[in-house]
Amino acid sequence: MENPRPPLPPFDLDTAAKKARAAEDAWNSRDPARVAAAYTPDSRWRNRAEFFAGREAIEAFMTRKYARELDYRLIKEVWAASGHRIAVRFAYEWRDDSGNWFRSHGNEQWEFDANGYMQRREASINDVPIREADRKFHWPAPGARPAEHPGLSELGL
Repeated sequence: MENPRPPLPPFDLDTAAKKARAAEDAWNSRDPARVAAAYTPDSRWRNRAEFFAGREAIEAFMTRKYARELDYRLIKEVWAASGHRIAVRFAYEWRDDSGNWFRSHGNEQWEFDANGYMQRREASINDVPIREADRKFHWPAPGARPAEHPGLSELGL
């Protein structure tokens, strides 16, 4: 049995926002093992058109993602929360190895076990090319978004 990972379900908007911020901080660390540790050992994922399960597969996916999506910076915002489920919307900015910038917009549905580990993640994502001058996510990377940096709603996204 793994140690609980608070906040635990059932979620309200406040505890869901804390869970979403913890996920955002982990993803912004660009540490695949740290990200994978938040999921159940048999967690099921859909990311765009990829389907896989388990922490090992999650860590491998994140390793590929961070190698392809350079200068990655992510912001998540809770859309809804009820019981052991949270829905978030997110955007992240990144560049490819040719220097082309993108802002990726998406929605995720999360389902948690009683100990606060994510057991299911469904993500739909669209990539939009942007000019470097149009970037909105500015903080040192890798690393967590500073508390004073605006969120998605404040940025008009």
